[in-house]
Amino acid sequence: MFDSLEDILKHYEELMAMLASPDVANDPDRLRRLMKEQSDLLPIVDAYREYKKAGEDEASALELLETESDEELREMAKEELAGVRKRREELEGELKILLLPKDPNDDKNIVLEIRAGAGGEEAALFAAELFRMYQHYCDSQGWKVDIINLNDTGIGGIKEVEAMVTGKGAYSRLKYESGVHRVQRVPETESGGRIHTSTASVAVMPEAEEVDVEIDLNDCRIDVCRASGNGGQCVNTTDSAVRLTHIPTGIVIYSQTEKSQLQNKNKAFALLRSKLYDLELSRKQQAESAERKSQIGTGDRSEKVRTYNFPQNRVTDHRIGFTSYRIKEIMNGDITEILDSLIAADQAAKLAG
Repeated sequence: MFDSLEDILKHYEELMAMLASPDVANDPDRLRRLMKEQSDLLPIVDAYREYKKAGEDEASALELLETESDEELREMAKEELAGVRKRREELEGELKILLLPKDPNDDKNIVLEIRAGAGGEEAALFAAELFRMYQHYCDSQGWKVDIINLNDTGIGGIKEVEAMVTGKGAYSRLKYESGVHRVQRVPETESGGRIHTSTASVAVMPEAEEVDVEIDLNDCRIDVCRASGNGGQCVNTTDSAVRLTHIPTGIVIYSQTEKSQLQNKNKAFALLRSKLYDLELSRKQQAESAERKSQIGTGDRSEKVRTYNFPQNRVTDHRIGFTSYRIKEIMNGDITEILDSLIAADQAAKLAG
């Protein structure tokens, strides 16, 4: 591990020298690429430099203990020694995590897809609440949420919604949210006070660039129609909505949130790219079964990942055994503790592997 860290430190110093070169400054593409690499390595370099400095402090404290006869100074040296050893141990753990292979998609924007499952109107209401939960969390992170397609019930529920979330690290934070989310509560329409169980599926896909996925237009069928609201009511009088069908996979994208047909078409193709990219990722992950064992869940939207039990004020993530009794705050977007726990569990599993 320390040989690797020395190599990283050396490479980082070479990068800094290159960034100071006039040749690099005059080449915007190369400058951008080197700056990103430098930014990615900086947390490792900072932690490793602090680790080395703590090692020097440890050596100084040990030398003082061996040569000093004054008891007061010796006690100070012992305290310092205990402190720097503890810090070195913490830094070693941080460095192990920082050296884990990075998911190349972590810095990407995401496509968030939520669909109501079993439970009729109650499932649609829960899907709407989940979407609001993620919207509030995204707002707290300074991320932008742009709806691509929304199919609502007209009384507050959502049958399905697809949205683009734009923000640094969006995929790294939300990638574990894919799967079936289950709610247990008494619906407002339930006169007998019985607890009902309903579900909604969540899919989180990294945004795919054109360089990530090449789409053959011969494989696509594009239909245009008038965007409609609840009950088929006309939203506009032009054929601006776009239905994009990818024939080889059968994926159908419907985009109607923009007034311009071109904008809806661009959104539909962006969503199709992400769905095709996500399919390819799933194939690779299934092939690399050993790697999948070191990750939290499978990312499969058929896997039950979390239960929101309103009568007990409880939210439980079944993959890591995490339970919180702050359901109101969580539904209002305060999901940081859950996400941090999922990330930490995944890192621990990878370290053990």
